Amino acid sequence: MAEQPSSEKRIVAAGRHLNFVVRNGWEFVERSRISGIVVVVGTTRHGCLVLVSQWREPVQAWVVELPAGLAGDVAGLEREELVAAAHRELLEETGFRAATMEPLVSGPPSPGISNEVVTFFRARGLVRVTPGGGEGDEKTRAHAVPLSGLSEWLETVQAQKGMLVDPKVYAAAYLVRREMDEWMYE
Repeated sequence: MAEQPSSEKRIVAAGRHLNFVVRNGWEFVERSRISGIVVVVGTTRHGCLVLVSQWREPVQAWVVELPAGLAGDVAGLEREELVAAAHRELLEETGFRAATMEPLVSGPPSPGISNEVVTFFRARGLVRVTPGGGEGDEKTRAHAVPLSGLSEWLETVQAQKGMLVDPKVYAAAYLVRREMDEWMYE
């Protein structure tokens, strides 16, 4: 394996949530004041994948996504455990509470431009306890979409409503379907 270059970095600009950094000639952004990022793959007992849609200013569009958010970004919860953040984000954005939450996989979603590493959690035993809708000005909309009709639903929201779909939704559908196949053929 090649030797790693110097890790010395220079912060070019610092924002409230992001820093623009240069290291070894590479420009990227890094999150400030968080302990991690969580993404929740949750299904209802009726076989629905729980999704959210929300306006995303950088792409100027509504985006269909998995419930997700930052850990350690709330005052008083700077050392928040990732599993606690996953429970909190699922409840805030969708109104669902999970009986169990287990880590699936971690990795960088955009390693060429960001230092972010997301951790996917599998949520089971979902029960709706609040309307959801996000915190503050998030204004998320929750959707419980049957896995059997997920592809068609995603095509419809893209074609008829002009929404974008985060590719992590397709990864989640794959993970859940694989899990169901393994369960059926045990």
